[in-house]
Amino acid sequence: MIVKKFIPQEFAANNYLVYNDSNEAAKEAVLFDCAGSNKEIFKFIDENGLNLKYILITHAHFDHVGGLKEFKEKYPNAKVLMAKADEKLYENLTLQCDMFGHRRVESVKIDEFIDDTKEIEFAGGKIKVISTPGHSAGSVCYLTEDNLFAGDTLFLEEIGRCDLPTGSFKEIEHSIKEKLFKLEDNIKVFTGHGDNTTIGHEKIHNAYFGINSIYS
Repeated sequence: MIVKKFIPQEFAANNYLVYNDSNEAAKEAVLFDCAGSNKEIFKFIDENGLNLKYILITHAHFDHVGGLKEFKEKYPNAKVLMAKADEKLYENLTLQCDMFGHRRVESVKIDEFIDDTKEIEFAGGKIKVISTPGHSAGSVCYLTEDNLFAGDTLFLEEIGRCDLPTGSFKEIEHSIKEKLFKLEDNIKVFTGHGDNTTIGHEKIHNAYFGINSIYS
């Protein structure tokens, strides 16, 4: 499995294009979050002959869904999946943008609302949905093989902010301690902003919930 990272200039919310070149399903690709860098990603998909099957949204903040309209226009068969619990947040993209003084983002129809009962078939394997509310009510992480796409729930030695609408520190604490920290230490964490990390590193060094945290 190959993970290609794209970072748009605005808000630097990471996009991850994942594809597999080791079997017959090699041409299938999944995009985790759709924050921008559209032209760069379009070029990469087309030059490598990839078939974009899904766009998987970790949460409905405008900086993680801002590129959806353009993507759906170019790849109409790619299905957009997002947690049902973030539907109201998604319906208020205009208000979100206005709060941050950002140009308004146009929404598209979500093809399927998901929760942690969902497993997504991809390239001969599966992507497991893990509900991790806290940064937003519908924040989710996606686990495939030893790769976790964590959105803004877990960062390198940090956590996502909890002071935005539908956020909750109590919920993000439960999500990280009782769900993400139950995963194997070797799991690679692809974060929504900034550098990647691992579950093992965060169990020790996370500023809020690691064993070396001053809050522990």
